[in-house]
Amino acid sequence: MKLSALSQRRLHNFRANRRAYWSLWIFLILFGLSLFAEFLANEKPIMVSYRGSLHMPIFKTYLDADFGGDRLTEAKYKRRDVQCLIVTGGLESCFDDPDGVRADAEDGIVNGEPIETGWIIWPLIPYTFTTVDTQNVETAPGPPDAHHWFGTDDQARDVGARIIYGFRISILFALVVTIPSAVLGILAGAMQGYFGGWLDLLFQRFTEIWGSLPMLYIVIFISAIFTMNFWILTGLLVLFGWNALDGVVRAEFLRARNFEYVRAAKALGVRDRTIMLRHVLPNAMVATVTMLPFMLTGAIGALTSLDFLGFGLPGSYPSLGELGLQAKAHLTSPWLAAAAFFTIVTMLSLLVFIFEGIRDAFDPRKVFQ
Repeated sequence: MKLSALSQRRLHNFRANRRAYWSLWIFLILFGLSLFAEFLANEKPIMVSYRGSLHMPIFKTYLDADFGGDRLTEAKYKRRDVQCLIVTGGLESCFDDPDGVRADAEDGIVNGEPIETGWIIWPLIPYTFTTVDTQNVETAPGPPDAHHWFGTDDQARDVGARIIYGFRISILFALVVTIPSAVLGILAGAMQGYFGGWLDLLFQRFTEIWGSLPMLYIVIFISAIFTMNFWILTGLLVLFGWNALDGVVRAEFLRARNFEYVRAAKALGVRDRTIMLRHVLPNAMVATVTMLPFMLTGAIGALTSLDFLGFGLPGSYPSLGELGLQAKAHLTSPWLAAAAFFTIVTMLSLLVFIFEGIRDAFDPRKVFQ
């Protein structure tokens, strides 16, 4: 599909802004990698070859008995006996001597029959965000070492794995909050600005009352009544987030509804919905795009702050705010503070640079060479 001249100019302006352009690529790479966090940080192997058959434990649960073991529970791939069974094709000697392999298996022959040796492909970080490493960590929090490149937290969980999963959930949470908030804010502002009159007057009083409600106190009350989870917290932030766009969009619609082309469209019998969507809304997009980065970064900041205060997501979720809380409680473990600080600063800086470029691209007064 060929872009219009206006869209081509906006795209050219965005590309000409090198800081925004490269920030977009860096953010897409980081976010894309975080979407495949299970392949980067997981206590389960990516792929296992057992007796010539390929298995992917990150997608399917396999029992210990599937690899020649005697347990009917899920295979624990970190156990030496399970690894021995996979590599040697299910030798009984693995139960008795996990560190050794029967001599007759060295040539790939067991009981006179050839056995194809297996192999295991591990993720870059062989821990997920909930894995408690009691084998390689003597004290928690543990400093960075060969097993944990970014150290461990106060529960002996890998900080690198929690950063990857925490980055993903922070961005997804911000998008899930920002998109419906923007839709509700644009809808409310458009209705007020376009129709005006009593609708505008009554809705303005409602937004003034609603905007004065203390969000933090309400979140505390809700968390005391219900067990907080991803969707409850998302719904609360959406209820209080749409107000950020309402006033901006209302002002744009109030200004544009008296333009000549809007009056002409009304005189021709064009429906109000069509006028609002096709003719007035595009003029309000510059102001809308200007506010979106504040809403997106505000959602990330709200999630981090609530997790830091203990009123956000449960402890079962990977959280950058909870990592910062641990850093506050363990001042002698600077790797916790460094991990939380640099992750949040990098994420927010990239988003701000990207939306600055988008804002300037929509601004007709700015032209980049």
